[in-house]
Amino acid sequence: MALKLEPGAKLVVATHNPGKARELAAILDNRFELVTAGELGLGEPDETESTFVGNALLKARAAAEASGLIALADDSGLSVTALGGAPGIYSARWGGPEKDFVGAMKKVEQRLEEEGADDFSAWFTCALAVAWPGGPAVVVEGRVDGTLVFPGRGDRGHGYDPIFQAIGADITFGEMDPVAKDQISHRALAFAKLKAALL
Repeated sequence: MALKLEPGAKLVVATHNPGKARELAAILDNRFELVTAGELGLGEPDETESTFVGNALLKARAAAEASGLIALADDSGLSVTALGGAPGIYSARWGGPEKDFVGAMKKVEQRLEEEGADDFSAWFTCALAVAWPGGPAVVVEGRVDGTLVFPGRGDRGHGYDPIFQAIGADITFGEMDPVAKDQISHRALAFAKLKAALL
């Protein structure tokens, strides 16, 4: 049978970040009733996989099993060419336990300076996984390429958005209207694939 998500279905979003949950709801056209893992008091599993796809799947499966609901998880991050793809899957961890992305962006800038890098190319990846309790799962991945800019600009979005300028854009994700960002972001590209697969 083809896996399908029915509009109005209740999904658990495997995140403790309300900003991310809002962004996911908007990209899904508010078709579903979303509850976060944080709201359900679910623990955050250790992200032990070595890829975005692996970690998204791990989080979705953990949330589906713990809640008995269909779970949606994403694992996303910033990869910097001159840093050999770092921070990559460790993007959130570079912000430390406080999720201090101002500090994390500073760290990226410092590492580039230490490397004497003149290549500021980077990309955002988003892997999305939907898992059914005790059942199958679907995983997709989206990527958007761009350039890093320092100092960062804009206070919209979250994470590393202020230092990332997508190819073809003249402003950073941090300066971009959320609706415009949702047209081109790594998350939007992954969702387009997810919608094609499941809706």
